[in-house]
Amino acid sequence: MAEGRNGLSTISELAAEFGVTPRTLRYYEEFGLLSPQRVGGDGQRLYTRRDKARLKLVLRGRRFGFSLKDMKELLDLYDTDPTRKEQIRRTLEVGERRVAEIDEMIRELQIHRQELLDYRDRLLRFLEGKAGPESLDLPVEPMDENGKGGGDRA
Repeated sequence: MAEGRNGLSTISELAAEFGVTPRTLRYYEEFGLLSPQRVGGDGQRLYTRRDKARLKLVLRGRRFGFSLKDMKELLDLYDTDPTRKEQIRRTLEVGERRVAEIDEMIRELQIHRQELLDYRDRLLRFLEGKAGPESLDLPVEPMDENGKGGGDRA
């Protein structure tokens, strides 16, 4: 774990430790998810253990598909509720909503998969000579004797 001065980490150290870019950390700071200390004349960012814990939670939430807005709300609840019960309740709500979204995506993907498999079967039947071009449901132009489409030619 890359910790320098009194458990503080620079933006480069924190980015390397968590496998993110410094730009991501700056964005999270702008969004209010992280609050690094600023030191020195150039305002170098130094991240505390608290920032590391928050970043770990943000990255976990992102893996789960939580929005940054949701993550900010959940982290802000942590700061205001010492029992953490409201934060846990709200996390469960966000998680349940995300599970429902995933379930819907799975249903849609299963429908798309079946449609693709059905169309594949129609293509195979056509190639095997077991179905005509009408089974393909394609806009097929009539062919001339040279195998070229006849369509409207200007």
